[in-house]
Amino acid sequence: MAGATSTRHNRRSATGWILLPAIAVLLVFFFYPLAIIVWRSFTEPAIGLDNYTALFTDGVSVTVLLRTLRTALIVGVATLLIAYPYAYAMTRVSRRMRAVLTVLVLLPFWTSVMARNFAWYLLEQRGGLIDRFFSAIGIDGVVLLGSVTGVTVAMVQVMLPFMVLPLYSTMSTIDLRLMDAATSLGASRPKSFARIYAPLSLPGVVSGFSLVFIVTLGFFITPALLGSPQQSLVSQVIETRVGDLLDFPGAGALGTVLLVVTLVVLFAVSRVARPATALNQAVDRA
Repeated sequence: MAGATSTRHNRRSATGWILLPAIAVLLVFFFYPLAIIVWRSFTEPAIGLDNYTALFTDGVSVTVLLRTLRTALIVGVATLLIAYPYAYAMTRVSRRMRAVLTVLVLLPFWTSVMARNFAWYLLEQRGGLIDRFFSAIGIDGVVLLGSVTGVTVAMVQVMLPFMVLPLYSTMSTIDLRLMDAATSLGASRPKSFARIYAPLSLPGVVSGFSLVFIVTLGFFITPALLGSPQQSLVSQVIETRVGDLLDFPGAGALGTVLLVVTLVVLFAVSRVARPATALNQAVDRA
């Protein structure tokens, strides 16, 4: 017994030493700069909440925050609607076809983000393929470049793999015989899917949605290239405050608010995305 306890203690010690370099890197290159940003937002130009008061009363920042949250929500929902049936199909096809579908998902990762955004720039500009397509069917003036709609469409394509992979990771662990059992007990196929499969896939849905939502909140390249100053998102406003206005405390306050929103989303995910809870819910509904 003493030997087993000593072995476990040695393993914990070894794990701690292995994690030490990663923890040091995080402390130096992430937590320390983040702490400086938060500290400056509360102490410059004077100690207090002046930067946060200005943030919520300047008539611009709140609008930008709401626009960013709305865009992130739309991107999350759109990627979920596209990725869910795709990930489900990946679990039902043959191994060879699954490999093909996986390559199609991973293909964007092998292409530069800048290249993909410039491709969307060409597609969405006046006289681009999208404009010409709608003109051919009698709808003129569909120019998405410089609009929130154009940014949203491009971000859906960029974020799609981040939704597909968590969904497939969860769906691949679901025993499909549960649906067959529900069907044998008299449930229709759609009903067994809705009451058995969908709840069991909920952790993947929540994980994928939260990942897409959080990444979209702070995404900069796509809004900067395809958006406009009049339809700015939070990342563009932060860049303008830092690069043009040299308003480091104000930018820090805006970034801190964005961080708080991210932490709230992560907390909600930690409470919802639990496979055991999803399984219990599916059993209760069955």
